[in-house]
Formats: sequence, structure tokens, C-alpha cells
Amino acid sequence: MLPQLKRILIVDDSPFMRECLAQVVNTDPHLAVVGMAHDGVEAVDLVPKLHPDLVIMDINMPRMDGFEATKQIMAYHPTPILIVSSAAVNRGAERACQALGYGALDVLEREPLEVSGRPGVVGGELLRRINSLAQMHVITHPLARLERPPRLPAELPLPASVSEERIITVAASTGGPQAVLALLKMLPKALPCAVVVVQHISAGFTRGLVEWLEEEAQRPVRIAAHGARLEPGVVYVAPTDAHLRVVGQGLMRLTDEPPCGGQKPSGTLLFASAASAYQERAIGVILSGMGSDGADGLKQLKAAGGAVIAQDERTCVVFGMPKAAIELGVVDQVLPIDEIADAVMQRLAQPLRHRRNGHSS
Repeated sequence: MLPQLKRILIVDDSPFMRECLAQVVNTDPHLAVVGMAHDGVEAVDLVPKLHPDLVIMDINMPRMDGFEATKQIMAYHPTPILIVSSAAVNRGAERACQALGYGALDVLEREPLEVSGRPGVVGGELLRRINSLAQMHVITHPLARLERPPRLPAELPLPASVSEERIITVAASTGGPQAVLALLKMLPKALPCAVVVVQHISAGFTRGLVEWLEEEAQRPVRIAAHGARLEPGVVYVAPTDAHLRVVGQGLMRLTDEPPCGGQKPSGTLLFASAASAYQERAIGVILSGMGSDGADGLKQLKAAGGAVIAQDERTCVVFGMPKAAIELGVVDQVLPIDEIADAVMQRLAQPLRHRRNGHSS
């Protein structure tokens, strides 16, 4: 039986860019461009008529931009959306990350496509993402299940030494930005330890992601820097061009090694470093994402005595990364996204079994 053609709707105000995207899509015999729109108004009108398997969406457009169009589509006609836009134009990166928060599945920088307009390294990456995302069945607006009033974490007693002893490490990919935001919103503002995040996102969009998370979560969020010291209550996000590890004395290290398991930055390397530097003082959280990044690192974190929490399938956009960790048998709790903050705080409230030197408390 021949595979069914995946139907693609292209939305961009630039005729040249629409043509570039169409040329790349049409090189794959399993894909078909079923329509083009020059702004968000047309996109919102065409989605229920054409029933595309994937919408390729620009951000900066007249009448209605890609962010507003994403909100409308995901609220009324949920459809997989790939943002292909310039990160450098008119807050493009931040606006793209806002679209991720409302259900777009991924972002890709458009500048290399504008230069070539033809398949190649860039076109191949675009086709890979199109084929992956077009397979997904987006049934409900991903943010809708996160927008109900969140339950605040319980006011639990915390050991006085938490700020020195503990760390929260997080890895996510496709569908991750909205899950990371939901987690950060539900953690208490006076968080007594640092949060370190690996979120797979295209180059050029990390700063926009950080600015969006900081604005929405109302807490300090920074891009991780080599040699910087972790501060309690601060969230650190790995840059897109380096691996991030946490090391002794609460320091961060960035390295330019090859991708690990196809990913750079790698959740596995972050979790493994937390296992080595923090042992039982580490908490690992694995959120929505495609593939299996993080699972092997969580295995090391669990073996070192740390706690592992995974987002459940019902609230994940893509269950790949949590599922891989669960199948390894290293997950302590599988929870919906709006219960993970409570679980993290309960773990932080538990007394440590050993001191740093390994002797009993």
C-alpha cells in the first residue's frame, strides 16, 4: 500500500519565500503543497477548507501575524504547525517562541533558505522536520489543558541547605517550550535552587525563548554561560551551539563536542553531569519531545540516587523522550505537567540521606 501524501499549507507574505518553500516541499514525492496564504487571515480561513497535515507558518506578516494565526488555528482547527521565520526581524525569535507556547510544534530559521531556495543541507533539514511533524495528530489545543488555574505547589518545609545542595535539571524537545513554561509558572517564586534546562530549538531562537520564558514565568531566566555559577531561583537555558554540563562547586561548563545521540545540546549529557556532581541532590525532569534524548543520562542520575520525573503521555505533544526514559525503568513518577512542580517541591523537602562526602547525615 502506497503511503498517503501529506498535505502542506505554506503561509508567508513573501512570494519569493513561498516559492522557495514550495520548491523544497515538492522534491519529496510523499508531500504535496495544497495551498498558499500570504498572511494569517488567509491561513485561518484556508485550514478548515484544505485540512492540511502541516502548516508552514511565517511570523511577521501583515493583517494577522503568525503568532495570532497559530492561536486561532490551534483553538478552533488544531493542526501541526512549523514556524519558519527570521529570528532577527521585529522580535521574530520571541514571537516565534510565543507561537510555540500556543501549540506550534517547532521553529526553523528562514535565512539559509532565502539564500539557496533549493534543497541541500538546509532543504534536507526542512524536509526532515516536515515529515516528522506532519505525522502528528494534534487533537486539542496543547495550551488549553494548561490554562486552567494552576494549583500552587504546597508550602513544604525545605532543608536550610537546599540552596547549596540541590539542582533541578530539565530536558525537552518538540512540544517542550509550553511544558517548560507551565513547570516554571507553577514552581514557587522563591525557589531555593537553580533550574538548568536543555530545550532543543533551532539556532537563533534561544534568546527569544529565554526572553519569552522570563516574561511569562515572571522569574529570572538566562542563557547558560561557561564558568558561571548557578544561583538559587534562576533558570539557565543551554545555548543551541554547545553542550551544557553542571560541575563541582555549582558551576556550568559549555563544550563544543560532537552531538550526543544526534542532539546538541544534549539532555543526556546534562543529566549525566548532574548525576556525577550532585548524586542524590539532583532532580531530573523529562518533558515532551521527539526521540530519546535524556534517557541514558537519567539512567545515570537514577543510579546515583537522584529523583526522576517524566511528563505523562496525555499532556505531552510528543511522548518520545519521556517514553524512552520510562521504558528504561529509571522514572520514579509519571505525571501530568501541572502536577510536576508539586512533585519537585516534595522531592526538595525530603532530607538528604548522605552528606556531600558520602557519610550518613
